[in-house]
Amino acid sequence: MKLQRTTRIGILIHCVLSLLYLCTSSPTASPLCDKGLTVEVPYMTSNVEEIEGKSFDYIIIGGGASGCPLAATLSQKFSVLVIERGGSPYNNPTILERNEFGYSLVETNKHTSVAQKFISLDGVENYRGRVLGGSTAINSGFYSRASSEFVKKMRWDEKMVKQAFEWVEKRLVFEPEILSSWQSVVLEGLLEAGVLPFNGYSLEHVEGTKLSGSIFDVSGKRHTSADLLAGGNLKNIVVLLNATVSKIFFQHDGDQPRAKGVKFIKSTDNTKKSYKVYLKKADNSSTLSSEVILSAGALSSPQILMLSGIGPSKHLQNFNISVVANLKSVGNKMQDNPAISLLVDSKPKSRIPDTPQVTGITDSYKIILESIIVPISTNLTRVSIAGKLAFPASTGKLELKNKDPRDNPLVKFNYLLEDEDMEFCVKIHQLVEQVSMSDSVSVYLGNERNRFQKLGKEESKEYCKKNVSTFYHFHGGCTIGEVVDEEYRVFGVKGLRVMDGSTLVESPGTNPMATLMMLGRYQGLKILEKRMGSSSN
Repeated sequence: MKLQRTTRIGILIHCVLSLLYLCTSSPTASPLCDKGLTVEVPYMTSNVEEIEGKSFDYIIIGGGASGCPLAATLSQKFSVLVIERGGSPYNNPTILERNEFGYSLVETNKHTSVAQKFISLDGVENYRGRVLGGSTAINSGFYSRASSEFVKKMRWDEKMVKQAFEWVEKRLVFEPEILSSWQSVVLEGLLEAGVLPFNGYSLEHVEGTKLSGSIFDVSGKRHTSADLLAGGNLKNIVVLLNATVSKIFFQHDGDQPRAKGVKFIKSTDNTKKSYKVYLKKADNSSTLSSEVILSAGALSSPQILMLSGIGPSKHLQNFNISVVANLKSVGNKMQDNPAISLLVDSKPKSRIPDTPQVTGITDSYKIILESIIVPISTNLTRVSIAGKLAFPASTGKLELKNKDPRDNPLVKFNYLLEDEDMEFCVKIHQLVEQVSMSDSVSVYLGNERNRFQKLGKEESKEYCKKNVSTFYHFHGGCTIGEVVDEEYRVFGVKGLRVMDGSTLVESPGTNPMATLMMLGRYQGLKILEKRMGSSSN
């Protein structure tokens, strides 16, 4: 079905005008007028000596998308230490300003930049967050929930999931007051290309073209997952910044080793002097003990497990690491969503960076399309329209490179290894071409539009092989059923869970950010429910 141009423009105008009134229209994504601009934060320190030797009910490794809401939730009843390898996101315009989006990916270094660059063994450049807030501090901020099918597949309590999403959305998700000029063009281009129906504004994962929420507020300020800490009992939370966990250590006094505490180093200290922090011992009235919870992301969580002696025994022995639990699946089923991006402008220009407000979801949810204006240097940007494969069949593997926890491990995603992934890549390339060659894009860019020649199927395959890229939604390495159980407890040991993107076998929704923040809240409530119920019996 092809919409008439006047119909498309009519939809767009209706959409933009309706967005002007969103401040009062949605109970789920609170607008700026209900939120205020100041954020309360817990006690934060980079002084490792101050924290060394102390004990906490919960030690959370990684203050990212899952770690911060998890800490906030557990702090309602228990003391929580969050160990974050990076610094604070506050007062950093590169993180906080929408107009500065993408510059954190341009300015990276080995140990201190807020984004850590890595290149997979496939040769594809990628990034991960190294700051409180994790990748919510460096991403494009587009917020969209997991599908109801995904929630069912995970066997989660649907009512609790909805409440957990709403808890997150109340604190840091914003509806756009108006579309940027480029996002308006992208909306029209998607509709021209047949990505239908137009669903208006929705946080749900629905097929077609839609607008969704953002963690950038209407004044262009980013709200990272670190803001969710304010939803907890701040007196019970301590955040240790610029500290990198080198291993989890265990006590061996029963049928299985039990996590006792965590060893860490200063993130910038090349002497690698280590410090320790401990879990509190359970009192006699409780059958459930304190726990270490890994929320360090899809690269760091399997890496830290291996450095702690949990992983394939042969691989660990190659690094002279004592085996605590021979879990052969640690590091397996690593996956990234292959993407194809076309630069639709003919040359770099000094445009203001632009984040996605619009997405296209098509081919039975298998293809996701978005567009950004992204910096390529400190003063130049490019305009990109891109699509990703939501459910690739190809998987890869993560292994240690060395024993330095600050360094990236080795990872290979095996992009497009399976034939079905290549077939979808061709579809994605052709659809991105359609949007890029649409009337709306052509009129908007005029003489500055890149001139594309439509490629045939075999040419598209070659293009995919040479130009496969990423949406930065890599996941796996500690998957449910193989490394952790349905309550995210690590097999073979006690007192240790993993709760982040490393547990996923697919990337939910248009991107995993919303689901991972929800997961921290949801599982935090589940832990409280079980622990408080146990102590009251």
